[in-house]
Amino acid sequence: MLQAISLQEIHVWGRDFHIRILLPVDLQLKNARIECSWRLKKILHGYRHILKQRLQSCPDLVSFMVELKTVLEIALKNTQDLHIPRPPEYYSCLVRDLEILGWNRVAYVDTGLTTVKLKAEDSCGRQHLITLKLNAKYPTEPPDCLVDFPVPFAVSWMPQNSLIDIYNQFLAALESLKEFWDALDEIDGKTWVLEPENPTRSATTRRIAIGNNVSVNVEVDPRHPNMLPECYFLGADHEVNPLREKLNNNMHLWDPEISLLQNLRELLEIDFPSRAMLEKSDFAKDCGICYAYRLDGSAPDQVCDDPRCGQPFHQACLYEWLQGLPTSRQSFNVIFGECPYCNKPLTLKSSMKKL
Repeated sequence: MLQAISLQEIHVWGRDFHIRILLPVDLQLKNARIECSWRLKKILHGYRHILKQRLQSCPDLVSFMVELKTVLEIALKNTQDLHIPRPPEYYSCLVRDLEILGWNRVAYVDTGLTTVKLKAEDSCGRQHLITLKLNAKYPTEPPDCLVDFPVPFAVSWMPQNSLIDIYNQFLAALESLKEFWDALDEIDGKTWVLEPENPTRSATTRRIAIGNNVSVNVEVDPRHPNMLPECYFLGADHEVNPLREKLNNNMHLWDPEISLLQNLRELLEIDFPSRAMLEKSDFAKDCGICYAYRLDGSAPDQVCDDPRCGQPFHQACLYEWLQGLPTSRQSFNVIFGECPYCNKPLTLKSSMKKL
């Protein structure tokens, strides 16, 4: 359910653009919807997948707006470049660079020879793409580069450089992120990840199932993937409080020489549910209000604290349910009410705030 509306204005190259960002009750950007004029929609049409990735990876609305402005600058630049005739030298130089690079590394070239996608494989066999948007002044000016990275990718460029130089920088960046992707790939392969359902390479968070309606959300630093990540536990207090205590008491035992997943196992003194031994349905229960597991891509993240009940809910569903009860009361961003199933008093902290 979309509830919060943020009106934003972007000023790019002397032009003002207005957009509306519709956010769900929990203010999760990954579930947001963007509305804009048909002109802006046309400009951003070729960048929709990039914007979806940014919605998944940006930690807050301010960060996303910075990313959106950058993408819009690139889109406007390339839209204007479409009307600038390319000199013959542009095409001969580009074709020469592609031949030197090798056509086996080219995944896509558009008919106008303005967009090129190159593919690469890192040392662990993972496949990656880099999208190059070339302007009419190439190679005097570098192409704009779009990648699915958790960190910015800045290209070092001089007029005498070519696509092979960008490709080599791309390969170097892939290797610099190897340990980060190794850590997340191990989590994805050996545990049940509840969110994100289909993580991109730019995603830095994983919500890992621990038990029935208990999970931990970890935020991994791409620059320092072997360090202790930020951990946020989700579940009933009687389940997660012992986990918090173990994490705090064992934090000094973190060993950067072993994997992130193994560290989490040892600090929390648990074995995460294995994909080989259990089905996701063994611990992923539907919301007790909407009777679905996923709502706008999100899994239930609120649980009744009564051990005899333990019914999970989506925050948005529970928030709307409690707001509709005459017995509920609200103080600032905290709403007090009762569990729809067992009537146990519960407190829900809403992330709603002014944008």
